[in-house]
Amino acid sequence: MKRALLSVTDKTGLVELAQALAAAGVALISTGGTAKLLRTSGLDVQEIADYTGFPEMLSGRVKTLHPKVHGGLLYLRDDADHQQQAAAHGIEPIDYVVVNLYAFEDTIRKPGVTLEDAIENIDIGGPGMLRSASKNYRSVTVLSDPADYPAVIEQLKANGETTPALRAKLAAKVFRTTSYYDGLIAKYLAETIEAEEAAAKAAEPAPEAESASPFPDFFTLPLKKAQSLRYGENPHQKAALFGDFPQHFRQLHGKELSYNNLIDISAAVNLMDEFTEKPTVAILKHTNPCGVGAAASLREAWDNAYATDRQAPFGGIIIANKPVDLPTAEAIAEIFSEVIIAPGFEPEAQMLLQKKKMLRLIQDLRTAPGAAAVRYEVKPCVGNSWLVQTSDPLLGNISYTVATQRQPTAEELDALLFSWRVVKHVKSNAIVYGKAGRTIGIGAGQMARVDSSKIAIWKAGEAGLDLKGSVVASDAFFPFPDGLIAAADAGATAAIQPGGSKKDPEVIAAANDRGMAMLFTGKRHFRH
Repeated sequence: MKRALLSVTDKTGLVELAQALAAAGVALISTGGTAKLLRTSGLDVQEIADYTGFPEMLSGRVKTLHPKVHGGLLYLRDDADHQQQAAAHGIEPIDYVVVNLYAFEDTIRKPGVTLEDAIENIDIGGPGMLRSASKNYRSVTVLSDPADYPAVIEQLKANGETTPALRAKLAAKVFRTTSYYDGLIAKYLAETIEAEEAAAKAAEPAPEAESASPFPDFFTLPLKKAQSLRYGENPHQKAALFGDFPQHFRQLHGKELSYNNLIDISAAVNLMDEFTEKPTVAILKHTNPCGVGAAASLREAWDNAYATDRQAPFGGIIIANKPVDLPTAEAIAEIFSEVIIAPGFEPEAQMLLQKKKMLRLIQDLRTAPGAAAVRYEVKPCVGNSWLVQTSDPLLGNISYTVATQRQPTAEELDALLFSWRVVKHVKSNAIVYGKAGRTIGIGAGQMARVDSSKIAIWKAGEAGLDLKGSVVASDAFFPFPDGLIAAADAGATAAIQPGGSKKDPEVIAAANDRGMAMLFTGKRHFRH
């Protein structure tokens, strides 16, 4: 007689599967609520405690951890020695396992969840059964996802059993599932322990020691597919979105997001998270800001951002840190954009923008800037290698020292700190010219920093903007005075940069000779 062990948290489609198993002559063994559901559906079910002859114990923590379960799953059906041992110990074969795991992921997402709640939702028996069944997939059919029930039901009805190919496919899925599940647990426990240690250190300050690496010897990044994408960066590449993006961003209008859209949205959100006070708008293209503006109203902020560059924003990404109102929507609607991201859209503004079929509207559902920000950044390296780093955190209150003889004026300081928040998000080598609440010229991604400065000056000229009285921000130090001199010649009166070059004295001297104020932040922001 064939047997199936069913024990699930998600009971979607379970009755239909159990009915198909029973119709194929498979005896049903089950636990707790699963057994109750099957019994009330008119199916004959044996409780796991009756099958093993051992009661559930320790508040249900131990019920399937028994040799009659794992022996029945693991023994090789064509191995004479295994057959003899199984018979000697009264172990019968279990041919089907239907298990999905305790809802650990849902539990840790609940507001105010405690460590004790999380621990109680770590499944032990479920992953054990799934792994045992998968290891012996040549004889055992293992189901960890209700989405796979129809395929098994179809084969049961057609052949009375499943095919080896389907069993192998389902087993591979199990190991991906348990790997993701274990990764979630590892990530949650590590972060919880780190938070407790940080709180303890804050409560009892101790002398600062050299910070240890935040990376364990084994790095896990649990990811679940959110959706498949039409293609990747180019049409011949395949792509999918993994992770919790849909929990934080809701698409209100437009066609499906592309791979490149999502890359740009990530860059846009990271940039806008730096701006929390005034209404601010940023326009990006290929992850680089084309213009950023802040003002008393969102419409004025848009005007400041768009004035920086009226050519590059075509087909770009627009992001706002306040709900989009009708005046702002009317201005944005005058150009073609791929995506607009905002905390919300006023009804009239949304109705107007939804007339553009090619435009995607994305609502930012996060409760605060930086919420759900990535903690690690992962990039492929040569071969099957991966580079992992901690993310560059939000700037918050920017610390700096004045390196020059002249202090910046209040207006210059406002412009310098604004431009520093922008240049952090421009690809290196990065140069940003700005004034209070607006960018004037942006130069990105050049091999020489002075070339980025020249491009930014040229872009400002193309837009008809006057660099006289502007400030300049550089994401890394000026290696030579030439970049700073070019900025001064263009009309910049102040600069902000990390400092730290061997040529700092020469750069400072060049600034002093031209009456410029210059700030050193002591921190660079490369973006390769």
